[in-house]
Amino acid sequence: MTHARGGASGNSRARLAEAVRRRGVTDPGVLGAVGAVPRHLFVPQALAARAYDDAALPIGYGQNISQPSTQARCLEALRLSGSDRVLEIGTGSGYQTALLARLVAQVFSVERVPQLAEQARAAILAAGIANVSQLLGDGTLGWRDYAPYDAIVVAAASPEIPQPLLEQLAPGGRMLLPLGPRDNQVLTLVRLSGGRAVSTPLAGARFVPLLGTFGFDA
Repeated sequence: MTHARGGASGNSRARLAEAVRRRGVTDPGVLGAVGAVPRHLFVPQALAARAYDDAALPIGYGQNISQPSTQARCLEALRLSGSDRVLEIGTGSGYQTALLARLVAQVFSVERVPQLAEQARAAILAAGIANVSQLLGDGTLGWRDYAPYDAIVVAAASPEIPQPLLEQLAPGGRMLLPLGPRDNQVLTLVRLSGGRAVSTPLAGARFVPLLGTFGFDA
C-alpha cells in the first residue's frame, strides 16, 4: 500500500464523525476517535479521495477496510475504558486498531496476511500511535503471551466462538464477533460471567471469513 500524501483536514475527519453520529453512535470517546484518526493513512492511495466516506473500501488480498460507522458501533458495544487491554483479531488496514488505540491502554493485534500486517504497521507508525503491539499469525489462536484481555474484537466472521479466544478473555470481559456462515452473520456480544459465556445478538452483519484453526478453512 502506498499511503495518500499530505494530511487530511480536520474538517474531513469532523464530517466523518458527524456521519457516524447520524448512524446512531453516541459514545463521545468513539466519536472523538473517529474525528481524530487520519483514515487516509489506512486506505490505498488510489482510493484516497474516498478515505473519509462512511463506506467500506477494498485494501487488497481479499480484505476490506470496514465502514467507519460499523466499526464505531462495534467499539461502542464493547463499552471500553481507558484502562482496558484489548486483543484485536484481524489487523487489516490498521484503522480499527488506531481507533482502539485512542480508547484503551494497550492494543494487541493479530493479522495472518504478511503484507497487510506490514502496511498496517507503517500506517500506525505514520499516525503517531505507540500503544499497539502486532503479531503475524493465526488469529483464531489469539495471543496467549499477553492474556487475559479485558476485551476482544474479531474483525472477521467465525462459524462459532473460537475456544482459545474465550480462554484468553478476563473474567467479566467482553468479546465482539460476527457469528454464522460465510455469507450471513449476526454481530454478537459475548460476556464472560461466572466462568460461562453469555451471548447477546446485536445485529445482522456480513464480514469476510475468519480463516484459521478455529475458524473457516482457507
